[in-house]
Amino acid sequence: MNGAGDITLNTLDVTMAVAVGGLFTIGFHLMLQRSLMRIVLGFILLGHGTNLLLLVAGGTTGRPPVLGGKPVDPAEAADPLPQAMALTSIVITFGLTAFLMVLAYRSWRLSGSDEVRDDVEDRRIARQRADTDEEADTDEENATDDPGDGDQGDGESDHRDHRDHGTAPGEHR
Repeated sequence: MNGAGDITLNTLDVTMAVAVGGLFTIGFHLMLQRSLMRIVLGFILLGHGTNLLLLVAGGTTGRPPVLGGKPVDPAEAADPLPQAMALTSIVITFGLTAFLMVLAYRSWRLSGSDEVRDDVEDRRIARQRADTDEEADTDEENATDDPGDGDQGDGESDHRDHRDHGTAPGEHR
């Protein structure tokens, strides 16, 4: 069966697919860590995985991409585009790796650690959401217990964050 729909996989294709998949898997796993050096190493592995993927997409190895202007069968020449894209990917990966290394070094010099800390703004938003959920639960309980009680006189509104109500700092309702 030697038709156009005949797809044969050789050992090299399967090996390269496993290698590319492994590099992507380990790279993504490292990028999800909190250490900046692990993030940089994960980015480097993703770059190597991308380069291998592009080179595998180029077709069978050993064939020249350009044959010196001689008329040839297109099946005899390799596709030069994946090779050019792999070279471009190498340059981009190198530049971004150097930039990430400088950022990691700067962060280490400022904080004394390469671990990414929690964002203060994220913690504030999470605390606001938790407080809002608690207030909503309390309001629902108050509405079912005594509808005339409300929030009058409890002083709770003075302690709320002004951003919850759309008022400027120092303004009260």
